[in-house]
Parts: sequence; C-alpha cells; structure tokens
Amino acid sequence: MRLINVTRPKGLLRLLAGVLLSTILGLAQARADEGAALAAALQQLKDTPLAQMGEAVDTLAAIHDARVPKLLKALLEGQLFYRKSDGKVVTATASDEGYAITDALSGESLGSVGRFDVKKLAINNTLRNTLTGAIARLELTVGDAQQRLRAVKAMSEGITEETEQLLRAQLAAETDPAVRQAIETALALADLSGEDKEARLAAIRSLEGNLDQEVRNRLSALLETDDEGNFVESDADVRNTADAAVKRIEFKVQLNQLVETLFFGLSLGAVLVLSAIGLAITFGVMGVINMAHGELMMIGAYTTYVVQLLMPGALDWSLAVAVPAAFLISGLFGIAIERGIIRVLYGRPLETLLATFGVSLFLQQLVRSIFSPLNRSVSTPAWMSGSVEINSALSLTLNRLYIVGFSLLVFAALLAILKRTRLGLEVRAVAQNRAMARAMGIRTGWVDAMTFGLGSGIAGVAGVALSQLTNVGPNLGQAYIVDSFMVVVFGGVGNLWGTLVGGIGLGVVNKLLEPYAGAVLAKILILVFIIVFIQKRPRGLFPQKGRAVEG
Repeated sequence: MRLINVTRPKGLLRLLAGVLLSTILGLAQARADEGAALAAALQQLKDTPLAQMGEAVDTLAAIHDARVPKLLKALLEGQLFYRKSDGKVVTATASDEGYAITDALSGESLGSVGRFDVKKLAINNTLRNTLTGAIARLELTVGDAQQRLRAVKAMSEGITEETEQLLRAQLAAETDPAVRQAIETALALADLSGEDKEARLAAIRSLEGNLDQEVRNRLSALLETDDEGNFVESDADVRNTADAAVKRIEFKVQLNQLVETLFFGLSLGAVLVLSAIGLAITFGVMGVINMAHGELMMIGAYTTYVVQLLMPGALDWSLAVAVPAAFLISGLFGIAIERGIIRVLYGRPLETLLATFGVSLFLQQLVRSIFSPLNRSVSTPAWMSGSVEINSALSLTLNRLYIVGFSLLVFAALLAILKRTRLGLEVRAVAQNRAMARAMGIRTGWVDAMTFGLGSGIAGVAGVALSQLTNVGPNLGQAYIVDSFMVVVFGGVGNLWGTLVGGIGLGVVNKLLEPYAGAVLAKILILVFIIVFIQKRPRGLFPQKGRAVEG
C-alpha cells in the first residue's frame, strides 16, 4: 500500500484536494438524493387521491430541503398545478393568456399556458389544516424570529398533542422574548382546555394581564352561561380565578385605549399646530386676518399630488421633494398676495378680511379649473404605511407618528429662524415698533413681504402633511381655517409657544371628549370653552407684545 508523504508540500496539497473533492462530491450526492426525494414526493402528491393526500404532505414535509415550505405554501394557496401534457408539477399564477407557470423544483420559468393545459392540485379543509400545521412546524426552527412567531401563532390556533410537544421543546431553546411569550401563551391555552384543575388554575394565573385577543375570548368563555342560566364552566374555583383575570385584563385594555386616545389627540394637535403655526405669524405677528390661509395649505397639498405625478417610480422620495416645493410655491403665492393686496390695506382689518376671503374663493376656483372639483388621492410612501404594534391592544399608526415628529421639527425650525437669523430679528423689531424699526434702517415693506411669505410657506408645508391623512380637494383648507384661528387666539396672539401648547391641548381635549359627546358636540364644547376663556384672558394663554397688541 502506497502512503502519501505529508511532510512534502505536494503530498499535503494532494491530501487537502482529495478531502475537498470528497466533501464536494458527498454534498452533491446528498443534494442529488434530496432532489430525487423531493421530486418523488411531488409526484406522489400529484398522483395521490385527495382523501389520502395528508400522507403525501407528511412525506413532503419530512424532506430536509429549503424548497419544501415554499411548495407547501403554494399548495395551501392553490398555486400548485401539474401540466397535463407531461405531468410536470408547476406553480402557476393567473395571466392574460391563462397561467404563467414555473417549474416547482427548479423555479425555472416555463412561459404561459392556457387555462385548460394545467390542472390544480385541489385540497379540502382537512388537508388545509394539515398544511398549516406542517408549514408551522417547518418554520418553528428557522433563524428569523418573526417567522418563528408567525409559526407559533399559526400552531396555537389548532393546538394538538403533537404541536404541544413541539412547542414545549422549542420553548427550552427559544431565546427571543416575543416568541417565548407567544409559546407560553399557547401552552397556557392548551392547559386551559385540559382536565387537571391545578394546571387549569395555573394557566389562568399565568394569563393574567395578557392582552392577546384569543386569551380574552377563552377566559371570557369560562364565565358564559347557557340558555337556562347555568354556567358553562362547572368548577367555581376556575370561574372565580378566570373572573379576576378577565377584570385585570379589561383594566389593562382600558389603560391602553386611553393611551391610544391620547396618541390620536396628540396627532390631531400636531395637525392643528402645523395648520396654525403659519397663521400665528401672519395674524399674530403682522396682525393680518388672512382668510386665504387654508387655501395656501391646499396649494401645498396639491403640490404633493403633482410631485407624485411627476415621480411615479420614486414614491418613497416624493415627500422629500414635495416639502421644499410646497414651501416655495405657497410662499411665493403669499408674497404675491401681500404685495398685491394686503400692502395697501394695513390698518384696515375689515377690508383685509374681505379681500383675503375673496382671494380664498379665487384660489379654490383656480384649483377646480386646473384639477377638477373632484378630490385627489395622494399615495402614502411605504415607510409611512402600517403601524407600530406596542401590544395586542395598542398600535400606533406610522403616518400620524411621523406627522407628530414633523410638526415638532417645523416648530423648532421656525423658532430658530425667528430667534437666530437676521430676518427673525427684523421681524420681531417690526412687530414691536414699526416706526422705530424703520428709523433704524430696516426695510419694513420687505420684512412684511418676507414674513407673510414665511407664514404662507409653512401653511404649504402643513398641506403636505395633511395630504397624508386625507384626500386633497378644493375645500381642504376650509376644514382647518376656523380651527387654526381658535388655536392662535387660545394660545396667545403672536406667541409660537402658545400656538404649540394651544394646538396640542385642544387636539387632546377634543379626542378625549369625542367618545362621550361625539365629534360635532365635542367641537362645540371646545368653542364654548374658548369663548369663555377669552372672556377671562383676552390675550390667550401666553400674552405677547406686538403690533397686534398695540393696535
């Protein structure tokens, strides 16, 4: 027998090459065996009568191949077919010609075929349950925690002795807290249906405070009575323990509902702040009653709509373009209004109100002529869609969450402009004493135009935010103009902090009142409250010295 001399480099290389080649050949052979087994299992699935397909599914699920879960899902979703001409198992999706098919094993596209060229592998409810369980078992040990969590929830819907054992085994090795919680809940629900009283009581105690809807339903079912008034659950100890657990859960649900209401109030307050903050400048600082403020918001919303039309393939980036575009366009409209109309009406508030009301009607008709009177739908980017699920009883929608953050960002930016820039310094100087500011060389007319343009531009930015909450239409601004004036007056004319506190406060109070008084009565109550409040404090929460006060 010839030995390889491993002390020589060539011998060592030959040995390593041999080991590597053997490993590759072994893996290739194993993969070929798995592929052959998978092909045979698929063929068995195709040829087996519907009543016996459960065994074929079990055979398929027992094969260790990454393609198996995908094939089982395709069968569950009715996408697994076989081609009549040669019996090849394929996955198919509907197309104009009939079906677009791909090889179930290789994933290779096989083109399109007519509807009568393929036949679907039919399943029934029993097989559907078998498939759901098999998919869940396969996904229970994958690396993705979210996939494992979905598998646990699927298994908990119809837990059996076998799945219970799988869950107990997985619980010992599970490291993700959310998945562990889901497994413990599923096992407790399984114990709840058992015969052992102590195990049932322990399961109920472990479910105390659990906000899962299935837990609430199962515990509530223990307290139900039949048509004759007798309890369905015969054991009094189980009923009493379940009653205490349900009360605790209901208390936590109410707390979560309160948090959700506060969040909706906060998001409504953020919208009010966005809509009023521009008005706080034009009305609060300049003393101009601009009835066209809502239409400037409408222009910002339509700008978002047009930007999305121009960027159909980059929806996620459209808001990054729409925000500066809306600020610029609404700001230019505002400067044009100030230079063309308001400039000659300073000191005549009634005429200013009527003139800007006419401007608002003109802008509404202009939009109707360009875009039609119909509302337009603005798409929400993917990163703003969906919600953040805190628990089973509380989830926060992402679009409102982003709008709260955006509102605070706009507020901080405006505050920085007024406090840290030369324009802000001149605006404050003109607001406090126009004659003195003019004597110091400040071009008050230019400051008026820039201030009005700034407030109008922020109204346009508010329109961008509103376009993510509601449809865009010619009447969009009318819904917010009254609320905007209420926020500015309540917070204190000319005070940005007052606008922030007033907007958030009115939004939260409005949402707290709605469950008891309804949406319309809640608004009426708030209006009455503001009228009474203004009687006591005519200058609002945060009085501000300025031109409006001097006037």
